[in-house]
Amino acid sequence: MNSKSLSLIPIILVSLLSVGCSSPQIKESPEVIVKVNDYPTRDRVEFVFNCIAKHGGKNDYVSQYACGCKIDKIAEKLSFAEFEAATTFSLLRSTPGENGAAFRDPQHAKTLRKRLKEADAYAENLCFVN
Repeated sequence: MNSKSLSLIPIILVSLLSVGCSSPQIKESPEVIVKVNDYPTRDRVEFVFNCIAKHGGKNDYVSQYACGCKIDKIAEKLSFAEFEAATTFSLLRSTPGENGAAFRDPQHAKTLRKRLKEADAYAENLCFVN
């Protein structure tokens, strides 16, 4: 190989790797529906740390794995937008008066809170979080 060919190899590899990593490849067909993982890493990590703290604060492999499993299972049931909205509705529904009504009363808020509760129970059961 000549020196020009060798100098192009790193450029080609970098371009292939960057294209392969930057955009998910989804093949669409009528029979298969692919759900794209839309939970940001930062939010997953925050969930895992909060889960560990909620379940005793023991930062070991078992707790990390169980809490990581839990967010993965929740992600199977809710998109990130649904998860984020349901979490917001759940946290702010105890706000007193008219200000809290926006988080407590709409049917959409009630539905999302119920779906989050069901997804959480599903995840707890499958991931053995204790």
